[in-house]
Amino acid sequence: MKIDCVGGGPASLYLAVLAKLRDPDHEITVHERHAAGDGHGWGVTYWPDLLADLYAHDPESARLIEEHSVRWRGGFAHVGDRTTAHDSDPGHAVGRHRMRSILADRARSLGVRLEFGREIADVGELAGADLVVAGDGAHSRLRTAHADAFGTRVTRGANRFIWLGTTRVFTEFTFAFVETDEGWIWCYAYGYSDEHSTCVVECSDTTWRALGFDRLDHAESLRLLEKLFAAPLDGHPLLGRRDGESHARWQIFPTVTNAAWSHGRLALIGDAAHTTHYSIGAGTSLALRDAMSLAGALGRIAGPAELPAALAAYERERKQALLSVQSAARHSAQWYENLPRYMGLEPHQMFALLGQRHSPLLPYVPPQLYFHLDQAVGRLQALRWLKQRLGPRLARTLQSRRGADGGRSGE
Repeated sequence: MKIDCVGGGPASLYLAVLAKLRDPDHEITVHERHAAGDGHGWGVTYWPDLLADLYAHDPESARLIEEHSVRWRGGFAHVGDRTTAHDSDPGHAVGRHRMRSILADRARSLGVRLEFGREIADVGELAGADLVVAGDGAHSRLRTAHADAFGTRVTRGANRFIWLGTTRVFTEFTFAFVETDEGWIWCYAYGYSDEHSTCVVECSDTTWRALGFDRLDHAESLRLLEKLFAAPLDGHPLLGRRDGESHARWQIFPTVTNAAWSHGRLALIGDAAHTTHYSIGAGTSLALRDAMSLAGALGRIAGPAELPAALAAYERERKQALLSVQSAARHSAQWYENLPRYMGLEPHQMFALLGQRHSPLLPYVPPQLYFHLDQAVGRLQALRWLKQRLGPRLARTLQSRRGADGGRSGE
């Protein structure tokens, strides 16, 4: 089968790798509009369960990704001049450009053709392909050209954000919340190499305008942000671009959904099919799992005639898997859009609710009450766990005691 993947991100590259591993006779080309070697973005996060899946599908690329990743556990939240630490499940981060390079090299080694410097704007440009996979991002031109057929819906968030880098290497996942005269502004930062970290800055649109970011040029914006986040940055600069990139821009996050993921021989993957708010750190993981699912569906068919059934199976599997993640992302975005209602809490309380921001109840319960409810539920769950674990043993102990004292009940 002839497969053309449009967009040279992790989703397209990993699909090419897995499809070739399943069937070396596939003729696969990945088309990337940027020049070879150009990279964009900073670090991306993923979790141990994804790493296990990567090893299960292709140990070679998984090993290289793990070798070039950093690992953290726990983190810090800075709220004004107050700091609190927290424990959490371990996480991983790797440079986006590094991941793309690993997957591109792996794809080449398997016989995948990579073409750079050409943007595919219409599926008609790939007339000989049995399957065209649109992996060209949230603003996919291929998807947009057939938006009605896909049932595309794009919902814009309320906050502004900018994706930056810094030479401050954060060894723990770090949140910093800064109160200004114009409102709250905050960042999430995490290291992804021994030289750089990602730093995502976010604030409400009202605060963004009041601070002047709608009027400042790029360099002035970075200097103001460095001043606002001087404490966590510890004297290090913020970086707005990598070599060969245009500078970072303030954005409003677009949540993309599609009623259908395929139209004829055109299929969607990664951000072209769906987006989830960056605050849950799942975008790259979901894109790679799309690739796993689509490669698996293609591997179960005999040829192009069975392609519609394979694409339908892929869509069903991934839509089902996304339900809980999309819900979590939606509530996480809403938590940050309503941030001021939580900032009067003590830092450890605010951080506890930050960890619970995926809850659909949180927007409707007073924060202080929700914090105490969460603590009470946690204790109740612990008691239930103890009862499940110790209940049978405790019953046997009581029964033996009754036998020893003639069956008398003490209570």
